[in-house]
Amino acid sequence: MKVNANQMRPGHVLEHNGKLWVILKTAIVQPGKGGAFIQLEMKDVRTGTKTTERFRTQETVERARLDEHEMQFLFSEGDTFTFMDKETFEQIVIPRDIIGDPAVFLQEGMTVNVQAHEGSPLAVELPATVVLEVLEADPVVKGQTASSSYKPARVENGQRVMVPPHIETGQRIVVNTSDGAYLERSKD
Repeated sequence: MKVNANQMRPGHVLEHNGKLWVILKTAIVQPGKGGAFIQLEMKDVRTGTKTTERFRTQETVERARLDEHEMQFLFSEGDTFTFMDKETFEQIVIPRDIIGDPAVFLQEGMTVNVQAHEGSPLAVELPATVVLEVLEADPVVKGQTASSSYKPARVENGQRVMVPPHIETGQRIVVNTSDGAYLERSKD
């Protein structure tokens, strides 16, 4: 199906130059002269070769038709992750390189979308956000203003996240799974 290039997100799969590519990163670039374009960092599904392509924001690309299965994350062992199909209870093992950087946000029991092409998994789409507890947060520096400064904090999965000064150890925060950015303090 044809979609605008600016609608592509990490984890989406597209057909380009006769190959299937999984999107790793996207960036909208607005040069001083000329129109904006979207830069897609992609990996060939079959060979693992990486490339970067640029498309005009209004240009259309061919998004590959994939089978999507809602699966539950069970556990990880080394660089492999085990998921279970919620309908058939069949388990599959997916290597870390297919999941990419968001793998650090997988939590036991989390429901994800696994996209497959002809039976082989190509991408794992996590929920847009996760709630994590702050284990360690630097103290507030006197004179820091909340609007412009952030401080590093370590959350329960071991990742470092830049948070506003009012966030303290023990609080729960909402984190974006695609880029690991702080969004807000959790309401629960």
